[in-house]
Amino acid sequence: MSLLVTGSIAIDSVQTPFGKSDGLLGGSASYFSYAGSFFGPVRLVGAVGPDFPEEFLELLKSRNIDTAGLEVRPNSKTFRWAGTYKGSMNEAVTTDLQLNVLAETPPPIPPDFRDSTFVFLANTSPALQLDLLSQLHAPRMVVADTRDHWITEARDDFLILLKKTTGLVLNDFEAKILTGLDNMVAAGQAILKLGPQFAVIKKGEHGCLLFADSNICALPAYPTSKVKDPTGAGDCFAGGMMGYLASADAVDFPALTKSLGFATVLASFAIEDFSLNRLKQISLDDINDRLEKFRTLSSF
Repeated sequence: MSLLVTGSIAIDSVQTPFGKSDGLLGGSASYFSYAGSFFGPVRLVGAVGPDFPEEFLELLKSRNIDTAGLEVRPNSKTFRWAGTYKGSMNEAVTTDLQLNVLAETPPPIPPDFRDSTFVFLANTSPALQLDLLSQLHAPRMVVADTRDHWITEARDDFLILLKKTTGLVLNDFEAKILTGLDNMVAAGQAILKLGPQFAVIKKGEHGCLLFADSNICALPAYPTSKVKDPTGAGDCFAGGMMGYLASADAVDFPALTKSLGFATVLASFAIEDFSLNRLKQISLDDINDRLEKFRTLSSF
């Protein structure tokens, strides 16, 4: 099956209690596509400037990632973000933000990508997500990410988007804003009434909740004491989830629950080093080994 991701590609600078690293490959599409590529081919759509390092492009191409949808705009600059994590590192404080190419119209979906069957619309404005979705022929599964800003500032467009998606991935704070409910079980069930067939509510170090029809699955986070950089954890989570689903024989509730196991494991690897450094050290065998450990740890 063909898996497509549309989203940001960035150059990051990150500081945590474990050190500082500049000039890192970042962005939602970068993390997602790398995580998803462990399971099969990924089609990447995004834009960068001529300042985007060649080594980053070669890294993406070295994976099972089709970069034909990566547009290099000669008169633009790559999106840049800098952030600092302190204490429990649950949230970064942005210290510098240069939207650059991200403030421009996103590149169109290449004609050869428009038959993609599995699609992930990474965080951007709902209007842009709807425009990108309209360029696709007949996707089998469309999953969207979002953030609190779009839920509050572009709510009408966001509600239209939800009716066109198969699934929604968001965190617990965003779920509260969207539904007005503090209880996450009630919030998850309310989200399904807005259109998606399933919803995943991420709760950071406390795991995640999956809602699909009348079914609910609750998974803890993978227990690790080695947390070095949580920047791309959520996008690796989504990449692991969608990568597995695109490779699965069926997309039913058991497949969704297993995809969350892979998602959790990919996120747990990602946080163990800056940028994609930890993911570059592992194989699918390592992922499967950790999944089995996770299955044992979370059973009783």
